[in-house]
Amino acid sequence: MVFTIGSLRGMRAGAPGARRRVRGSICSLVAEYTGLHGWTVTPGARVRRDGACDCGDPCCAAPGAHPLGYAPRIPAGTRREEVAEAWGLTPDASVLLAAGRGFDVLDVAEQAGCRALVRLERMGLRLGPVLATPDGRALFFVAPGAAAELPRLLYRMGWDDAGLDLRCLGRGDHVTAPPSDLGALGPVRWLRPPSPDRQPPEARLLLGTLAYVCHRHGSLVRS
Repeated sequence: MVFTIGSLRGMRAGAPGARRRVRGSICSLVAEYTGLHGWTVTPGARVRRDGACDCGDPCCAAPGAHPLGYAPRIPAGTRREEVAEAWGLTPDASVLLAAGRGFDVLDVAEQAGCRALVRLERMGLRLGPVLATPDGRALFFVAPGAAAELPRLLYRMGWDDAGLDLRCLGRGDHVTAPPSDLGALGPVRWLRPPSPDRQPPEARLLLGTLAYVCHRHGSLVRS
């Protein structure tokens, strides 16, 4: 069942934690994500200090990185006051950004991603936002559609059978965004924060460098 902001307004009085004060900084960030950058935000489950997901499923495949089933999505363009109202229903949720519309994500090991960042900036290539996760991943935001195109692009570049530690997140996937964390592992942080003039580039512009650096990094790890 899909919930909307309007359908949950009547739940405010009885929802667990709904009367707790909503931290203005989180609402401001969510409002920036939806209003300034045009992203859809979804309240998500959190990772407990022991590493388990607070959704209650002991076999959860995506701890702290999946939506709460009862919480409303906050679509792009939502007004700030509606953001505050929606987030007030789940004030302790993690902030999830929905991939597949405003962006897709190229996901690589953080060490490889940092090396690729240096190379890409020296080449003068336009970069979009880049996230670093506390479990050692770097997430490069690219134009939507990359997830569907990735196998073809890797094939054309000759990297399709290289066993790269590289994957792409697209429609149906979510990424955990600041100021959220992954429990005891620590917070998610921006390596390159979003800005209105830092739109996600086409994946093909970054993929050659990312694939090469991932291949080199993988060779070093195996040796």
